[in-house]
Amino acid sequence: MTTVNRNIVNTYSGLFEGLDNFTKMELIKRLTKSLNKETNDTEKAFYKSFGAFPDDRPAEEIAETIKASRKFREKGINF
Repeated sequence: MTTVNRNIVNTYSGLFEGLDNFTKMELIKRLTKSLNKETNDTEKAFYKSFGAFPDDRPAEEIAETIKASRKFREKGINF
């Protein structure tokens, strides 16, 4: 355990001393549940966010379509 982790554990254990037994048991349950979760959940969520724009066309073709659909108008700026 690193020094930083040891300090974090000591800090939290000091906070837990003032809690009642029911609250401590609830914390134990939640910590246990978090340990049982698959470690790749964060990574899976990250990769799951990809593909939010479903399209089978290549990226270059999509970019060209977007660029071609742009419409610009001339607007004079008066100073």
